[in-house]
Amino acid sequence: AAMAHAWGYADHDGPAKWVESFPIAEGPRQSPIDIIPSQAQFDSNLKQIKLKYDPSTSKGILNNGHSFQVDFADDDNKSTLTGGPVTGTYRLKQFHFHWGSADERGSEHTIGGTKFPCELHLVHWNTKYANFGEAVNKPDGLAVVGVFLKIGAANPSLQKVLDAFDAIKSKGKQTTFSNFDPKTLLPPTLHFWTYDGSLTTPPLHESVTWIVLRDPISVSPAQMGKFRSLLFSSDGESPRCMVDNFRPPQPLKGRKVRSSFR
Repeated sequence: AAMAHAWGYADHDGPAKWVESFPIAEGPRQSPIDIIPSQAQFDSNLKQIKLKYDPSTSKGILNNGHSFQVDFADDDNKSTLTGGPVTGTYRLKQFHFHWGSADERGSEHTIGGTKFPCELHLVHWNTKYANFGEAVNKPDGLAVVGVFLKIGAANPSLQKVLDAFDAIKSKGKQTTFSNFDPKTLLPPTLHFWTYDGSLTTPPLHESVTWIVLRDPISVSPAQMGKFRSLLFSSDGESPRCMVDNFRPPQPLKGRKVRSSFR
């Protein structure tokens, strides 16, 4: 690859190779992990997480060549995460997904070794820093909420996102995406596991307080098919379907996983 830090999910530039450009890939708090429920410690001091999202902050949707993301205006405290394992206020920056080429593979986090077809990540940054760019590499800079998707009924909230895919089929495409409430992508009960981790894509900064929700949301097989219709490739390149854009679980290295529920 011509770019110094080109990375992807293929054999030649995939997760096993990331350490060559990003040595932190073998650091002490890498993500994702396999969460073993029986080894997670219930912590009665963990507060409930409060997610206050304002649909007016939803701005655009982009195919970045690794996933697609929905971006939010984050210049005020309109869409925030507080409580749970974090202190202070974190602002929503974007959400994106990771998925597989088949329904039995796709999520980044696993539960007792079990994968889900897809995983949603809602990325928030700590407002004690000036902006996302300043927070991204700080130990307490980011809080990411992970939500598993499991095959079931079609998800109407997700459909609004999928309906924008025709405009962002290939790498680099973007379009406006307004008035979307990410709260509609959350399960009714916000029980969670939490641990100290990292970004799951380069530059793999060890800056993430992970909040992985216990309860999945539903996605239909047809909706999962729509995810797989996106392309890693740009217009004019030979098309490569966007599938298996996940990093496998990383060693726990002595970290504790806590749960908000018994």
